[in-house]
Amino acid sequence: MTEPHYPYVVVDVAAEDADEAGALLFELGAQGVELRDGTTLAHGVAGKVTLWAGFERHDEVRAALDALPSGWSPRAEQIVGDAWRDEWKKHFEPFRICDAIVVTPPWCTYDAAHDEQVAVLEPGRAFGTGLHETTRLVAAILADRAAELRGARLLDVGCGSGILALVALLLGAEAVRAIDVDPDATAVTRENAERNGLADRVRADSAPVSAISERYVAVVANIEARTLVELAPTLAPRVAPDGLLVLSGILAPDIAPGQLDDVREAYRALTVEEVRRDGEWVAVVLRSNAEPGR
Repeated sequence: MTEPHYPYVVVDVAAEDADEAGALLFELGAQGVELRDGTTLAHGVAGKVTLWAGFERHDEVRAALDALPSGWSPRAEQIVGDAWRDEWKKHFEPFRICDAIVVTPPWCTYDAAHDEQVAVLEPGRAFGTGLHETTRLVAAILADRAAELRGARLLDVGCGSGILALVALLLGAEAVRAIDVDPDATAVTRENAERNGLADRVRADSAPVSAISERYVAVVANIEARTLVELAPTLAPRVAPDGLLVLSGILAPDIAPGQLDDVREAYRALTVEEVRRDGEWVAVVLRSNAEPGR
């Protein structure tokens, strides 16, 4: 039996160019793009962000190589067989994602302390082990505001593996609506919710933000800055009066000048409560205005 072949385009870019590179790879036909840097389980080139973009066909890879800037060192890679899919598991060990919550893969045994809660996570084919700074930032912000989450409904935009949905529920949220443009991600989110006994409190699907009418006490979006700006007209109205909006996936001003300003301008109708940094990344916490008369 012939083993499957998976063609990839790989590029190495400066951190401030990662958003542009990812967007261009998708425009060229990539089915998915994996980011690797010093914070991910599989590391990229030192001092750079390495993007692995999966394509369906080799001719698409050749066309993409011709279209990409030579300064990004674009190259073709091919992975044969499926064993590689489990290689990263060797490096995924239990870790604390925020106060009182430990993330552990299902193949590890973890004895929780009396004051700890455990989220069992199998990222599978979706983004989000929780190790990346952008995810850790949101988890820490939610933990600091756990009192607001208790009994509330939360919207997770770009849910990936569902890690932030799990964190919100463990912190006391009543339920989470999780959406992602990648149907594999929403499937993995549902699997992880079931794995943690939370399936009845998570609804995960690929509905666009524009199709959602409900307003939420808390909304989180951990996606690239350009997409955050594009989503602003439909995302901001999903925050309930006096509710929280947490945006992550934004490079710090000294790394990518203008990204943070662009996001703040796009959401100028909301009040910025906090800008928090971890490594090269920042997250913004915004507050929706209360309804008139409150």
